[in-house]
Amino acid sequence: MAAARESLRAPKGMLDVLAPESDRWIDLVGRFADRARRFGFGLVLTPMVEHYEVFQRVGEHTDVVRKEMYDFEDRGGRRLALRPEGTAPVVRAFVQHRPALPWKAWYVAPNFRAEQPQAGRYRQHWQLGVEALGVAEPGLDVEVIALAAGFYRELGLGGVRLLVNSMGDAPGRARYREVLLAHLRAHAALLGDDMERAEANPLRILDSKRPDWQEMLDAAPRLGEFLSDESAAHFAAVQQGLHALGIDVELSDRLVRGFDYYTDTVFEFQSDALDAAQNAIGGGGRLDRLVEDMGGPPTPAIGFGIGIERLLLACDAEGVYPVPGSGPDAFVVDLVGAPGEVTVILAELREQGLAADRAYGSRAPKKQLAAADRSGAVWSVILGAAEAERGAVAVKDMRTGEQHEVRREALAAWLRTRQEGAVR
Repeated sequence: MAAARESLRAPKGMLDVLAPESDRWIDLVGRFADRARRFGFGLVLTPMVEHYEVFQRVGEHTDVVRKEMYDFEDRGGRRLALRPEGTAPVVRAFVQHRPALPWKAWYVAPNFRAEQPQAGRYRQHWQLGVEALGVAEPGLDVEVIALAAGFYRELGLGGVRLLVNSMGDAPGRARYREVLLAHLRAHAALLGDDMERAEANPLRILDSKRPDWQEMLDAAPRLGEFLSDESAAHFAAVQQGLHALGIDVELSDRLVRGFDYYTDTVFEFQSDALDAAQNAIGGGGRLDRLVEDMGGPPTPAIGFGIGIERLLLACDAEGVYPVPGSGPDAFVVDLVGAPGEVTVILAELREQGLAADRAYGSRAPKKQLAAADRSGAVWSVILGAAEAERGAVAVKDMRTGEQHEVRREALAAWLRTRQEGAVR
């Protein structure tokens, strides 16, 4: 019996989002879409399920691929995986369809990871993101970072810090990998079972938050010392461009992000309003090798992802971007027993772009008025006998209590005019 009850609940780490909170999600996506449009990005929609090999390209040694990915074999014997992150599917779509360069795409999509749920990060979590392909200039790095920074600002967030680093190019990172690995091997006893992970991907050890490792990591060699002249110049240009836009940055030589595809610029936005261990609200970087790794031509690229749930937690922690009011514009109350007329009025208001509702079930007038009050409507439209004789309805402002008599045929236009005036 307990198992049956459990099966009727959302799976662990997968959440339902109901109104009015879902109204905030719709608005958030709309705001991001508008900002992305202003930067020249168009929407791309990719499948929720991809061939397993698509995500192998993000890094076989990452925890996402090794431990957290939901993968399965379909009826045709093909190995598939639920999307764990947003970048690889967009790059796969580019390789398959070859849109003209530069290609600038934004997305909104659910991702799936079989990890222990935590604040703002769930087994199904939603992500907003962009990917820009075909331009190697540091100026594009600046534009992409500015897109994200301005989005946080437009939401009202103030306690957001931008951390940046450079992963360098492949030869420089290969040299650094060997030096770093030697340092980690010298501390194998401290790393314990994690030494196996360090051997596979030593850079992923750098961003660990474990307190007992911090002294060892502080003494580790710095990636910046192994940058090629070209990578160093690229990174300097990115910093100069951000400074020119008035965007503050913090250099973080231990910032490496979570996937193997990153090259040169990497960045992360952190919220001071959240717990330090889970304060990242977005980030990304250059992925200049990923298109080629997926079988496409060498193509520079850069992008970022923003977790919706974690971002809204940061907004709530700062007391900004609240859940919007969800009441209708108008609530129709029938005091004369004319359900057909109520249906016609609702249809007219809705077709004029107004949100309108009513009470159902032939409720008594007193209960209808109470329902109008509970609905959070801006106006109540009351069909009364006296007004009906004059070809009118009563319209009550639910905020002030002020009441107006409005000609029946002019009702929709009257409400629409006042709605537009309130918006302005």
